[in-house]
This record gives sequence, C-alpha cells and structure tokens, in this order.
Amino acid sequence: MEHKITKSGTQLIVPDNPVIPFIRGDGTGPDIWNASRKVFDAAVDKAYKGKRRISWKEVFAGETSFNRSGEWLPGETIDAFREYLVGIKGPLTTPVGGGIRSLNVALRQILDLYVCLRPVKYIRGVPSPVKKPWDVDITIFRENTEDIYAGIEWKEGSREVRKVINFIENEMGIRKIRFPETSGIGIKPISREGSVRLVRAAIKFALKEGKRSVTLVHKGNIMKYTEGAFKNWGYELAAKEFRDRIVTQRESWIIGNYEDNPGISTEENAAKLEPGYERMTPDQQKEIRAEVEQALTLLPTHGNGKWKEKLLIRDAIADIALQQVLTRADDFDVVATMNLNGDYLSDALAAQVGGIGIAPGANINYDTGHAIFEATHGTAPKYAGLDKVNPSSVILSGALMFKYMGWDEAHDLIWQGTEKAVARKKVTYDYHRMMDGATLLKCSEFGDAIIKNML
Repeated sequence: MEHKITKSGTQLIVPDNPVIPFIRGDGTGPDIWNASRKVFDAAVDKAYKGKRRISWKEVFAGETSFNRSGEWLPGETIDAFREYLVGIKGPLTTPVGGGIRSLNVALRQILDLYVCLRPVKYIRGVPSPVKKPWDVDITIFRENTEDIYAGIEWKEGSREVRKVINFIENEMGIRKIRFPETSGIGIKPISREGSVRLVRAAIKFALKEGKRSVTLVHKGNIMKYTEGAFKNWGYELAAKEFRDRIVTQRESWIIGNYEDNPGISTEENAAKLEPGYERMTPDQQKEIRAEVEQALTLLPTHGNGKWKEKLLIRDAIADIALQQVLTRADDFDVVATMNLNGDYLSDALAAQVGGIGIAPGANINYDTGHAIFEATHGTAPKYAGLDKVNPSSVILSGALMFKYMGWDEAHDLIWQGTEKAVARKKVTYDYHRMMDGATLLKCSEFGDAIIKNML
C-alpha cells in the first residue's frame, strides 16, 4: 500500500513511510543521486531507528527521459509530483531550439510552485572569496511564476512584435522605444496576488524560525508600478495580517524617536524621520505627519520597547541590496523578492559561501503543499560518470525537504555530517584544489563521509 503525503488545511500530513518521486537528473545527475540517496536513507534510519523510511519512486525528465520515450517532460512525471506532493530532482538538460524553454521553469509554472526557496548558509572551512562568509545566513523567497520569467516576449522583426509595438506607440501613445524597428519586446507581469502570497510565505517562515527581519528587495525607484507595487503590497500584507507581530522599519524609527523623547511633537518626529522634510511640499509634509500619527497608534502593543522584539519588515533597492549582502550580510535574515532579482541575489550569495554547487533549493506552493526540491546547478556533462563532482546541492536540498516534511532530526543530521566532513577537510575536487592539507574524495566517498560524521 502506498503512503502519500497529504495536506489538511494548513497542515502537511506525512506518514512514516511516504512515497517520494525523484528524478536522477542528466549529466552528473546519476552520480550525485547515488551519493545523495545513501545520505538520505542513512539520516532517516539514524534519526528514527527504522521507524521511518522513504519509499523512493523514480520518474523521468530531461535528456534521459527524451532518450527513453521521446518526451522531455512526460505527463506521468508531472502527475507523480502532483499526486505525491513532495519530490526531489537533480539537474536537467534543457532542450535546444523551440518548445520548452526550461524544464525547471515548466515544472514551476505547471504546478504553480510560486516560492523559490533558497537558504544560503556558510559551512565553516569552505573556501570563500569574501572576508567574513560566516555572516551569511540568509533565506531567499524568490517569486517563481511572474516577472520577465513568465516568458511573454516577441522576437525582433517578427509579425507579432510589430503588432505589439504598433499598439504601444499608436494606441497607448508611448514614444519611449528608442529603436522600434529592431527591438524585441518582453512583458513584466507583477500581480498583487502573486506578490502577497510570496510575502506572506516569507513572513510566516521568519516568524516560525525566529528570524529578526524580512527585507523586501525591489527596484521600485525606477519600475514604480511593478516592483514598486510589490514593495507596497508587501507592506500592506504585513500590516493587515501580522500587525501585532511585526513592525516596519519606519514605524520603529517613529516609535523609537518618541520613546527617546516623549515630549517630541509630530512635526519634530516627522523631521527626524525624513531629513529633507523642510524642503517638501505642504502636501508631502502632511503625508509624513499622518504616517507619524498612525505609527504612534501602535504604542499600546509596540511601545515600551516591545517593538524591538517584533519581526522587522523593511525594504531595500535591489542594487543596494547586492552591495550590502557583501559588506553587511548579517543585516539580512529573510529576503522576499521578485523572480529576476531573486535569481541574481541567490547566485551572488551562493558565491560568497563557496559556490552554487553546494546551494540547496526548493520550489514550493504553500497553499497546496506541492514542493520540488532540486539541485541549483547545471548538469556538467563533461564530468558525467566520473564520480567526481560535489553532491552537496542535492544533499542539502534533501535536508531542506526533510525540514519541510517536519523531519527536523534527519535535516539536522545531514547538516551536521556535511559540516563535520568539510571541517575535517574531507572534500571533493572543487574544494580540494583550494584547501591546504585536504583529502580528495570522490562524489560517492563524500556522501560516505557525511554519513560517517552524523553523530
């Protein structure tokens, strides 16, 4: 009898021997999967003394699938992930030419996996290009279904793009396209619904995990009605659904000003909040004063320093955030952002902690419970079958999967084993070449080292 993971209300119901669909992946995928599965099974066995186990169900996608059946993404694979809710996959080859642009994107969109979850945490001993990589412990919630990754675009010179440009110029009166005859056009949809559900998931995670802050990363200073709207909707959602448990950064400044000087006037508080207050128009000043007055209504629940214990909601312009995760990474706990920003930010952070080869990732729909955990790197076909590459991305993604399932003990054992193996300089070639006195291990041997270091 198959035991499926199900969802009841907001609760994921996980049996002791759930069926988990998996895709080995292409290129180095089989090598990585063989090492990873041994680690997963060992962690579960050690954590639960045989009372729990995984029933692995292999499904296919990518080049391996195409060679077997002529299909890059078979319907039965999608059906399996839909039926069993939680699955895991290795790296996939994306077909060259027309058709599916990206198998990863296709799975996310078909199953509406709207959160790309990318926790980035430094493992001591891993070579890093930055001075203080141990400051990096950041969880990114990247919106997965909208933005320019929605794939709504038309090729330069095509009949379709000429129709779009004609509409923009002649129907909408827009004359800002610099070279309309030779431009490709893409559409950037950012919805209230998509933004709100992403920020809600980030805040719930931060509250559950005891994090200090959620930062909304955006480029709203330029794209006011898309990225700026994302920021505004995020703040609105936080205040509407989590009012007693959060404080915005500006509210914290206002309340802090009042607590430092209870006699401060609204005008004085507004001037401290906005350094350019005196140069604002009367209407702008009125808005700032109203903001101060509204924040001070929170004194019964947030006053007397209680705001310092609340989850801080703040925002950062994307280009500034990319600088600050380098210069002051410990200022960031949870980041909620849109698709393209999240792609840049998660890979840039991965570089700080040792590279994308050890970065875990997941694609999740918190409403339906569907989740696919995955390698965040490519297939590296030149290393296929050599038992050489670092399997950490899939292994740590599996740990993330166990945490999602509520199997925290298995999650902790995998992290413990990985950290201790690296600390003892038992590593694969990518780190061996950058570490003095390290022992070179094969992909499979690194998996064994993790198991050995689970205590």
